[in-house]
Amino acid sequence: MSELVLFDFELDDNCYKVRLLLSILGLSYRKEAVNMFPGAEHTKPALLALNPRGSLPILTEGDVVLSEAEAILCYLARAHDARGIWLPQDAKRFGETAMWLQFAIRDLDAAWLARRHAMLDEPADAATLGIAVRRAFRLMEDHMTHREFDDASWFVGDAPTLADLALFPAIALSRDFGIDHEAYPALRRWMRRVRTISGFLTMPGIPDYH
Repeated sequence: MSELVLFDFELDDNCYKVRLLLSILGLSYRKEAVNMFPGAEHTKPALLALNPRGSLPILTEGDVVLSEAEAILCYLARAHDARGIWLPQDAKRFGETAMWLQFAIRDLDAAWLARRHAMLDEPADAATLGIAVRRAFRLMEDHMTHREFDDASWFVGDAPTLADLALFPAIALSRDFGIDHEAYPALRRWMRRVRTISGFLTMPGIPDYH
């Protein structure tokens, strides 16, 4: 069997998504630490040869070379989750999971940018990003509030899916860029549930309790 290799920056939330699923699935892998900041190694020729877009994470397994966290999550779920739990087989739940994965890429990009601005001093319009992040979190909060009215605990279906893993880091790390969790009680309860998933692991910046 080919070795799984993850090119990883410990403080990047997209890399964390992949580490989280790898841990939950109980997969052995080799971690290649990348000096993303301040070294910008992800923009150097060796890693650009794997991912010309110059971003992390990057995952390799044999002749498979993938970048972008949500794509990697989908690959790992299809290749290594024999029970088909994390990327549901049912068409409706598959579509709903894919919808939230797209939300994580598009709507929560503002959270990624806001955190990089706050932590790494990258140029950004903090006020505009804050508005966008709060709008995204409000959509998530409203969704989970309605789900709880139906006695549902997860973003899709009756069990955690890739949707939950892709959405979790943005809100869990939001205190890094000045957005606390008090305004999002349904998401606070959901974050506690995510922490109960077997194999869950944390990262710097995620508080112990929500």
